[in-house]
Amino acid sequence: MSVAPIDYLFNRRSVKFVQAPGPSEEHLAQILQAAMSAPDHGRLRPWRFALIRGEAVQQLGELAIGAIKRAGLPLTTQKETSTRDWLKKVPLLVALACRMDTSNTKIPEDERMLATGAAVTNMLIAAHMLGYGAYWSTGLGTYVEEVTEALGFDALEYRFMGYLAIGTPIALSEPPQRPDYRDFITEWTGS
Repeated sequence: MSVAPIDYLFNRRSVKFVQAPGPSEEHLAQILQAAMSAPDHGRLRPWRFALIRGEAVQQLGELAIGAIKRAGLPLTTQKETSTRDWLKKVPLLVALACRMDTSNTKIPEDERMLATGAAVTNMLIAAHMLGYGAYWSTGLGTYVEEVTEALGFDALEYRFMGYLAIGTPIALSEPPQRPDYRDFITEWTGS
């Protein structure tokens, strides 16, 4: 029995705990191409991605842990251990950034951030449709300049937005119970 496309949206969920295998090159290309379909005022295509695979995943984890400590930010031993344990199994991280391009004053920065968020959402949905688990994390030193600079995203030019972890789900779970959309809707009637 085939799944209706709309059901992929309804059943999508964040899957933090993933393992190898990660996406094949063909599937990764499809996931990244899905980002290109995001709504984008002015066709600025502000999204930028950096792929982190294999041993580089754990190296990034060590860099982030060290940078967080050097920045004087709180990091418990338990969080440090759980981060290392998590990354040992993650086959692919995609670092996510929005290019701000201050030379363009027509399109507000907020719209660029929204376009990048839409691109990442498309990637999450594409990964789910291809049978992978994916998780958008804003941990791993997302807000620590040393980490973002190491990934090639200079703070003057980019707004760093975290990482997608993508791989094979370690454990299958049922889709979460979603709220009813009517709880979030009003209708303006013009009066």
